Amino acid sequence: MANKAATEVRSKTQDELKQSLLDLKKEQFNLRFQKANGQLENTTRARSVRREIARIKTILHEQDQAQASA
Repeated sequence: MANKAATEVRSKTQDELKQSLLDLKKEQFNLRFQKANGQLENTTRARSVRREIARIKTILHEQDQAQASA
């Protein structure tokens, strides 16, 4: 059975995925900044953001490969 988060991400268009990726990168930057200042409260959010970024990048790459081979 497929990952629930991955199936949700696969249903989005490439433009939506790129916007989500941009938003997650901004959030990741803010989380790093908070960690450096010692203000980070939810440490698990950094890990989940990193994984969401990887998930989106993987799906974008898969879609690019599918378009190239078609």
